Amino acid sequence: MNESVSRGRRRGGGREAKRTSRAQTRADSAPYIKRHVPVYELLDEAGLTLIEKNADVILEEIGIEFRDDPAALALWQDAGADVQAERVRFPQGMCRSIIKQSAPSEFTQHARNPAKSVVIGGDNMVLVPAYGPPFIRNLDEGRRYASLEDFTNFVKLAYMSPSLHHSGGTLCEPVDIPVNKRHFDMIYSHMRYSDKCFMGSVTASERAEDTVEMAKILFGDQFIDAESGKEKTVIISLINANSPMTFDATMLGAAKVYALANQATVISPFILAGAMSPVTVAGTAAQILAEAMAGMAFVQLVRPGAPVVFGTFSSSVSMQSGAPTFGTPEPSLLMYVTAALSRRLGVPFRSGGGLCASKIADAQAAYESANTLQTAMLAGVNFMLHTAGWLEGGLAMGYEKFIMDADQAGMIQRFLQGVDLSENGQAMDAIREVGPGSHFLGCAHTQANFQTAFYRSKIADNNSFEQWQSEGSLDAAQRANAIWKRMLNDYEAPPIDPATDEALLAYIAQRKSSLPDASY
Repeated sequence: MNESVSRGRRRGGGREAKRTSRAQTRADSAPYIKRHVPVYELLDEAGLTLIEKNADVILEEIGIEFRDDPAALALWQDAGADVQAERVRFPQGMCRSIIKQSAPSEFTQHARNPAKSVVIGGDNMVLVPAYGPPFIRNLDEGRRYASLEDFTNFVKLAYMSPSLHHSGGTLCEPVDIPVNKRHFDMIYSHMRYSDKCFMGSVTASERAEDTVEMAKILFGDQFIDAESGKEKTVIISLINANSPMTFDATMLGAAKVYALANQATVISPFILAGAMSPVTVAGTAAQILAEAMAGMAFVQLVRPGAPVVFGTFSSSVSMQSGAPTFGTPEPSLLMYVTAALSRRLGVPFRSGGGLCASKIADAQAAYESANTLQTAMLAGVNFMLHTAGWLEGGLAMGYEKFIMDADQAGMIQRFLQGVDLSENGQAMDAIREVGPGSHFLGCAHTQANFQTAFYRSKIADNNSFEQWQSEGSLDAAQRANAIWKRMLNDYEAPPIDPATDEALLAYIAQRKSSLPDASY
């Protein structure tokens, strides 16, 4: 009788384990992360309140400049702010009140493949590739200027990477196309070679308008939500403050275009502490909060309810050379603080990424990136830009680095699933079956779970020295080199309606023909 009970338990445990394994596999390929691990709170109530008070002082006494945009100044004037020339000063609590009245705490960015839509905010985390480098680097060619082919390659790699939930934006700058026309090719690449969510162009208001028009073509009747009658949020775009305490006409123009169309904007002060903010964490945090609140409140004045994200990009400069540094303790402290401030404000938070100053995918790149990625994971970042590919302080997009970072993204996704406390997770049947002095390798529970029990890195080599040597003594970058080449060789484009594709290409051709080539 006892033997038959034991066998029954093993069979039952196996069925439970198989069900859990299948669920685990689905979680690993989910369109975004639903975190089951608490965030780390660095400061107490008194510390956060102090920084909020200092930010209010900055807004009320010092103010924020809104340059070369009379319409923006008029909006603030009508809202009750004190506008003197281009300097706007805000009554105490004004920006916070505007944001809390209408900015959503979370929102859905819809992908053309509905299964890949993402929810930004709350307990969710969306991992996004790096943004903006003019150069690329790989082991075969070294460092060179990026081309449209590189841009398309990174769209494909992001599409094929299950732990990257988003296609991103300016994955690299395709310098083989004139500046005033390349946004068409970049947006089209995101739309055609991936079916994940993407970011819009912000380098001029008319380029933002082109992005919205192309999105209307891509989504067709689905661009408008049938129930609410409002535009669906299908684009998210990066609006940088020109720190310290300035927004320029380019960013304001793009922000207005997207807000009026109900598209999301990440209002993100760009800070290199010591040059663009004070050298202290508390001082920089207060400045970031003031700049971000002014930008997010402005978007709410343009269109109440338009999705906004509290963004930060903050690092420090070397006090010896003035060069940017990454992966150091102070930006991590700042990220914990600003994440908490964002939660108190009630809006999603953007920060983090695989940031490093290293020129190649070496040990410096690994530890600096890991420091930032781990902090972002524990701080509660909702939208992690620069997750994969970043090298050289953002000047280069690395092919091998992209693959290595995507592997780290998979580890983040697995960690944030938390501890499995189901019957299968407790593994009591396995402990009963094995008992003292034996091993778990052959027991029923291990056999049922081995495929998904532990995260399997595609980069790391855990074999013996002899096997590693016999396979060519490859380092991590060399292994990543083979992986990205294999991925691009195996790439298959997601299906798209031919009529939609033709309409996109026709729009691009018509618009490009109306523009002269320009280098600005």
